[in-house]
Amino acid sequence: MELHELKPNEGARKDRKRKGRGTASGYGKTSGRGMKGQNSRSGGGVPAYHQGGNLPFYRKLPFKRGEGFFVVNRVRYAEVNLEKLSDFPANAEVTPEVLLEKGILKNLKQPVKILGRGEISVSLTVKAHKISANAQEKIESAGGTVEIIQA
Repeated sequence: MELHELKPNEGARKDRKRKGRGTASGYGKTSGRGMKGQNSRSGGGVPAYHQGGNLPFYRKLPFKRGEGFFVVNRVRYAEVNLEKLSDFPANAEVTPEVLLEKGILKNLKQPVKILGRGEISVSLTVKAHKISANAQEKIESAGGTVEIIQA
């Protein structure tokens, strides 16, 4: 077999429909566009979402607010509640790396914020990028300290 002998499979290629080439072709005169009207003109027709004067579907839907339109530079924090920290031994240092090892965090791409849900009874040194006032108060009342990491 030579390169010049290669041919596509039977039925793989199809000739394009040649419109406007006389009445004998079956697609002469109006070329399958009917008589007159918007769709017979060149560049005519309506967009796919047009519903013939009815209220279009996209206008029936409620406005999308909130998560759909997001702030480009918003910092999304990985949130950790105090109840997750209650298993740590006394005087332990809690950092994002330690939280990752324990399986509390999934990755270190997001900065960490400590939130105040739950109780804590042991003194811990907590290092995080952000901490809620409630969580800081609970950690310090248990004898621990809080350090803010600069991202």
